Amino acid sequence: MTLFVGLGNPGSKYEDTRHNIGFKVIDSLVDDLGARNISKNAFQGELYRIANTLFLKPTTFMNLSGKSIETVKQFFKIELEDIIVIHDDIDLPFGAVRFKRGGGHGGHNGLRSLDAHIGKEYIRVRIGVGKPEHKSQVADYVLHRFSEEEEKEIERLVKHVSNACKALLCEDLNKVKSYYSLKSIEGLE
Repeated sequence: MTLFVGLGNPGSKYEDTRHNIGFKVIDSLVDDLGARNISKNAFQGELYRIANTLFLKPTTFMNLSGKSIETVKQFFKIELEDIIVIHDDIDLPFGAVRFKRGGGHGGHNGLRSLDAHIGKEYIRVRIGVGKPEHKSQVADYVLHRFSEEEEKEIERLVKHVSNACKALLCEDLNKVKSYYSLKSIEGLE
């Protein structure tokens, strides 16, 4: 069984923020594939399923998302290598997309929570959201909406990442990485 997790914060206040790009990708996948909602309170998230594939949007806040993922992982007996986490990354320019297995949290509190609850060797789909001018602005930056110019590209970016995630269901990580990685939004056709 494969588990795709989109990181984000619950509630309409955060819906279109940089931090919620992972939720947008999960929404796209669920819509494209027609996955059905199988959520239960115990999962602490919106959980969808189609065949042997699960899609999770934790409804805990970002900093606590590891608990939701751990619960789903244990309930469905999912191996760590079958978990794919989609998240924002301020260390990448807007629109960049990178894939890797394992690694550090890079200051991302959602990943920090995840690492503490399930370990580090899951696949990460990192989506660049750009970086604020000063480190002290990071929290405000990721909790704000994209700029008008960026907003125009979000739908295409989300579709690209969604297609990459679908490819991960049947292709090797390195093959997906070589085809779907982007250095910036300009690389998106």
